[in-house]
Amino acid sequence: MSSTRASRRSRQQSDTRESIIASADALFLDRGYAGTTISMIAREADAAVQTVYNAVGGKAAILSAVLDRRASGTDGRPVVEFLAERLDAASDADDVVRVLADWLSEVNVRTYPVHRVIAQGAAVDADLAALQTRRAQQRLERYGRTGQLLRARGGLRSGLSDHDVAATIWSIGSPAAYEALVIDGGWAIDAHRQWIERALRAALLG
Repeated sequence: MSSTRASRRSRQQSDTRESIIASADALFLDRGYAGTTISMIAREADAAVQTVYNAVGGKAAILSAVLDRRASGTDGRPVVEFLAERLDAASDADDVVRVLADWLSEVNVRTYPVHRVIAQGAAVDADLAALQTRRAQQRLERYGRTGQLLRARGGLRSGLSDHDVAATIWSIGSPAAYEALVIDGGWAIDAHRQWIERALRAALLG
């Protein structure tokens, strides 16, 4: 196969995968996890059922891909890449906290609807329960290096380990906190973002 044909095929596969994930996003949010089938996703994406499995996987894998797509935002880059880039560019510890507050606020707005679908489905589906646990642990691990970064910037509160820092960020920025304050409590998005920054600063900076 020529490089041109291989490149065209790769683009087609990428476009097909993106169409499947976009279609699944709309269906999961409209019908919920139990109410969405692979056949529905295939029909909406104008793809064969087997293509859906080959391109993304089963329902839990598709929902995980939907979550990744929403978390990545408009530029489509993996979260670990652009978040690390933002944090590394922070000039001091205060700036690190501002970057985190911005990120946690924006990502919760985009991903909360998917987290709600996951939480509802996890109550009755073992695969989705495993996904919920795995994604929570991934978020915790993602913040693991922030303690090192704050320490290097000279602003980390004395006595805090990297695990302490990761757990603090994870807790304050969690979808559960967003749900309690914004969805159930009626807080404005900006008020929630300001609270995140104040809470992180009080908990992490010396």
